[in-house]
Amino acid sequence: MAQTLSSHRAGDASSASCRPNRPPRPPRVLPPHASWPIVGIAKDSKHSLKMNLGAFTLLLALISGASSQYYDDYDFPLSMYGQSSPNCAPECNCPASYPSAMYCDELKLKSVPMVPPGIKYLYLRNNQIDHIDEKAFENVTDLQWLILDHNLLENSKIKGRIFSKLKQLKKLHINHNNLTQSVGPLPKSLEDLQLSNNKITKLGSFEGLVNLTFIHLQHNQLKDDISAAFKGLKSLEYLDLSFNQMTKLPSDLPTSLLTLYLDNNKISNIPDEYFKRFKGLQYLRLSHNELADSGIPGNSFNVSSLLELDLSYNKLKNIPTVNENLENYYLEVNQLEKLEVKSFCKILGPLSYSKIKHLRLDGNRNITHTSLPPNMYECLRVANEITVN
Repeated sequence: MAQTLSSHRAGDASSASCRPNRPPRPPRVLPPHASWPIVGIAKDSKHSLKMNLGAFTLLLALISGASSQYYDDYDFPLSMYGQSSPNCAPECNCPASYPSAMYCDELKLKSVPMVPPGIKYLYLRNNQIDHIDEKAFENVTDLQWLILDHNLLENSKIKGRIFSKLKQLKKLHINHNNLTQSVGPLPKSLEDLQLSNNKITKLGSFEGLVNLTFIHLQHNQLKDDISAAFKGLKSLEYLDLSFNQMTKLPSDLPTSLLTLYLDNNKISNIPDEYFKRFKGLQYLRLSHNELADSGIPGNSFNVSSLLELDLSYNKLKNIPTVNENLENYYLEVNQLEKLEVKSFCKILGPLSYSKIKHLRLDGNRNITHTSLPPNMYECLRVANEITVN
């Protein structure tokens, strides 16, 4: 059973408590690195579980606040729609309070309806749209958001240069469709491209998209010949390539990246100093891969900008060295044999210590709270949670 050692009484075995599994990847309403607060659970003398009600109250308050302010990144509750504008497509809703938005969700549409001039935000989610005609958006040259999630679109049925003609387009979401390659050409105005949960095996070049900041390509069938797609993307900060079939890290990714998700692939090694060139990289996930000690050069993750590193569910026997600035380190379910302080602190002193706040070591049978070295607490003095078996 996993135990959490409190940083305030880390040396006291009685402070260990059961800890729930780390929550899944946060929803889009939160920043990519955010997570729900952990509900504290402690074991009393009768081995019954009692919940930390203060933490639970805080959790409910945060969830309530998030749900009242955000609606799945770009949605609004039906009660906010109000009466539809007379210029709207008859099957859709154009709220008078949001005259530039048109909602056509869950209508069993098979094609894009007539879109009146002046619409900037178009929602076509959860329909049966399997094609887009070349003239579908002729009247809406000011369109900024185009949301086509959960439809039946295929590349061969997206006609002409329909997207590149939308010179003001900033968001293009085509998640959960039947695409086998990326769409294009795309306008230079685009900032957010989401193509997750398709069947994509091939990426065209995104070169020239100088404003592209977010790319979501998770849950596809991408392999290793994708490096050229990201050439010249100097504004790219967020790239999600998780849940694909990659066996190696793509070369020449933009150095502007702040967030890189590569979890749930088949990656077995990391080129020497691969991450050094990402001067601002903060969030890196490589969990659920095939990483072993032999495939990781000594200082692969010693990156001063890195705040979160997830190497859980791999085949590591030793803890890779990280920079003292790292705050969240996930190493659960590996084959770790021992904890060495030098993996976190090069030297120890009043002003020399690790900034780690959360450290997951559970699921490594040889690491228990009794096997931790005494000087670990001096190195990890600001840790809030250290979870072991």
